Amino acid sequence: MAVYRFKPRLHSEWVLEKQSGEILPMGDVLRLLAAVDEHGHISGACQARGISYRHAWGILRKAEAEFQAPLIETSRRRGSRLTSFAQHLLWANRRIDARLAPTFESLASELQEELQRLYSEEMSVLRLHASHGFTVEGLMRLANGQDMLPLELRYRTGIEALASLDRGECDLAGFQVPVAEYEKPILQHYLRWLDPDRMLLLHLAERNTGLFVQPGNPKHILSASDLARPDVRFVNRQIGSSTRYLVHLMLESLGIDPQDVTGFDSGEFTHMAIAAHIASGMADVGIGVETAAWRCGLEFVPLARERYFFGINKDLVGTQSLQRLLDLMNGDAYQAYVRDLVGYDCSLMGQVQTLEQAFGPEFAGRR
Repeated sequence: MAVYRFKPRLHSEWVLEKQSGEILPMGDVLRLLAAVDEHGHISGACQARGISYRHAWGILRKAEAEFQAPLIETSRRRGSRLTSFAQHLLWANRRIDARLAPTFESLASELQEELQRLYSEEMSVLRLHASHGFTVEGLMRLANGQDMLPLELRYRTGIEALASLDRGECDLAGFQVPVAEYEKPILQHYLRWLDPDRMLLLHLAERNTGLFVQPGNPKHILSASDLARPDVRFVNRQIGSSTRYLVHLMLESLGIDPQDVTGFDSGEFTHMAIAAHIASGMADVGIGVETAAWRCGLEFVPLARERYFFGINKDLVGTQSLQRLLDLMNGDAYQAYVRDLVGYDCSLMGQVQTLEQAFGPEFAGRR
C-alpha cells in the first residue's frame, strides 16, 4: 500500500485591483470578518485568528478606508457585529468558495495522484465519482487523512458517475434516489446504467432534501408550487444534476412549466452555494439538503427523503480495497461525523444490496 507523503490542498483567495494597478489582498480581511461574525466580538476574533487586537483594527481600518464603508458596528451591550456591507462581502466570498469547492477537490485529487507517481511504490486507489455532498466530503477527509484508504475523487452528476462506472472509469459511483412518489421516475432516469448482473449498491445514508428560505420565511414559501409565483426568485442546481431533475418532476406533477419559474435556468454546483445565494439575498428560495440550510442560518421546507448509494461492480466485493472502505464507513469517526449532519440518517450505512433488494423485483434478471 502506498504511503501518502503529501495531501495537496487548493483554496480560493481573491484580490481587488485598483486603477493604479495596486493589488489589495482580501484574505486577511475576510478571515477576520468571518471570525467576528462567529464570535460576536473583536477580542474573540483576534484570539481565534492568533493576531493582536491592534493588528486586527489595523486590518479593518485599512479595508474601511479602501471601501469607503464601515465594516464593523460595536456597542457595549451587543459586542461587535458586521455591517450590511461586510455581510455582503462575506457572503460573496462564501458563494465563491462553495462554487469552487468541487473543482478544487477534484484537482487536488488529480494532483495527489500525479505526485504519488513520482515514487516507486505501487498504489492501490479506489476511484470515486460522485456529486458534491457532505457525506462524500467527510469520507474524503477521513480516507485521505490516513494511509489505509487512498481515495481518488472526481465530482460528477449522478448520471455521469453511473456512466463512468459502466465504462470502467471508476470503482464507486455516487447517486441519490428519492423514496416514495419520485423513486420510479428517477430510477427510469438512471435505468440505462443500472445493470443488476454487474452492479451492487453500497448504502451510504438517507437525507432530507427541500427548499431553503430566509429566516422567518417572509414570502411564505411552503411547497414547490410557490416556485412559480412572480414574486419568488429561485436558484437551481446545475444542468444534469439529479436534484435539478427532481425539481423538474415536482413541477411537472403540479402542471407547472419550468419556464414559469424565475431562476429555473440558473445552476449552482453545491448545496452550500445554493444556501449562500439565499443567505446573501440574491434569491428567495433554492433546493438542497437540510445540512446546508442549517449551516447558513436558513429555514428549511422538506420536500423529499433521499437514499444515497455508491454503485459498485460485483467484482469489487471481497477485495481489500472495499473492505478498507467498509471499515472506514463503519468506524466511530465517520459514523459520528454523519450523525452530526442535520437531516441525515446513517443507520443503514455500509450495507451492500442488490438492485432488487434496494428498489424491488423489477430489477430481478432485467438484463
